Amino acid sequence: MAKLGDWLEPHPHGILVKPIDAWIDPSVPSAKALVTHGHADHARGGHAAVWATPETLAIMDARYGPQAGNPVAYGETIRMGDGDDAVDIGFVPAGHVLGSAQIVLDYRGERIVVSGDYKRRSDPTCTPFEPVKCDVFITEATFGLPVFRHPDTGDEIDKLIAALHANPDRCVVVGAYALGKAQRVIAELRERGHSAPIYIHGALQKLCDLYAEHGVRLGELLPVADAKKADMAGHVVMCPPGALNDRWSRRLPDPITAMASGWMRVRGRARQKNVELPLILSDHADWDELTATLTEIAPKEVWVTHGREDALVHWCMTRQIKARALALVGFEDEDD
Repeated sequence: MAKLGDWLEPHPHGILVKPIDAWIDPSVPSAKALVTHGHADHARGGHAAVWATPETLAIMDARYGPQAGNPVAYGETIRMGDGDDAVDIGFVPAGHVLGSAQIVLDYRGERIVVSGDYKRRSDPTCTPFEPVKCDVFITEATFGLPVFRHPDTGDEIDKLIAALHANPDRCVVVGAYALGKAQRVIAELRERGHSAPIYIHGALQKLCDLYAEHGVRLGELLPVADAKKADMAGHVVMCPPGALNDRWSRRLPDPITAMASGWMRVRGRARQKNVELPLILSDHADWDELTATLTEIAPKEVWVTHGREDALVHWCMTRQIKARALALVGFEDEDD
């Protein structure tokens, strides 16, 4: 008797959908790539053909140049292959970043959902996660330990605003990943009523423009390169994490160093990166969200990809849910 999901084959460099010889989030150039979202550990250039949401394809175009892209909108289903070997493929929201999707695969009466990276929190920059009932759910486990319980997003943004108001002669410089996190911090600030201009590092410009083109309201953004030091006092400055402690930051007015990441829950990481204002803000599900999602979807099997796999596999087994960890490589947390 065939094992559940035996038509999907996990490899170190991706997941092969065997009936159609297509790869999900392959780490090497492939003839047919199905891509969950635009982060570099999932979306790489060089594929002969790519299927992804229009937003993810736009991100890949911006990062790698024009792609041989085939856009698949949320809720749309396409069929690949012929006859009994045809696979129906759908893309549904993952709530991770702009355009992020879970890939829903239907083949011979079985349904497998490859979630990619996802979160369950509200996010003004992307479409919320949509739970899909399935036989096999393939989940990440970036924050797959009970110690990881993310605080309220609004409270973290309020910390940032309070630090800004308490130090009008300084700026608050926030390190945030260039795709998704930076735009989310900006949008969350706007949601909390912060309407002042926000200064941005040049490395964020292209993706902030792309988000704005896709209808995400980021307000007035000004390049740091064109500003005088005094102009930035009393303002938020956004940059990639790597710029926080390099020579670029010397042009800022006595900056308060902040970083937005789920890893800021770990105090040692904040100290290691010389972060004065850790902002625990993640685009990944925390422990409670991971387990609540599995409870809601109620799959027959759970496959755990990257992160803290062992704890989540153990949680599943204690609840009579068959589970296993997949030995995928090259998938890293973009917050790190």
